[in-house]
Amino acid sequence: QVQLVESGGGLVQTGGSLRLSCAASGRTFSSMGMGWFRQAPEKEREFVAAISSGGYNQYYEDSVKGRFTISRDNVKNTVYLQMNSLKPEDTAVYYCAAGRAGAISFRSIDYDYWGQGTKVTVSS
Repeated sequence: QVQLVESGGGLVQTGGSLRLSCAASGRTFSSMGMGWFRQAPEKEREFVAAISSGGYNQYYEDSVKGRFTISRDNVKNTVYLQMNSLKPEDTAVYYCAAGRAGAISFRSIDYDYWGQGTKVTVSS
């Protein structure tokens, strides 16, 4: 079993930055693919970014390319999402997810474990 705990959300103005963290329990973190998803009010959950188990491959949703960066520290069992140039449309609850397969994926069904989420609000 893997537990994921997100942190780092908050209120920020347009153009600002936040760094989200997701701390994972368990010994299998370094073998797992990790992803970030988000869900805005009254919208479906959507993919944001993913990183492979070794950290060598990353994949981003088009609207965040060039603004968001996903990274991981397999010693600290933590994955990060650096968010720059934030926009009001980035407002959402952000979820961390872990997949046993270890590969990079934008599909939520490929992830086996989910965190509780951290709220990000970008004011205009």
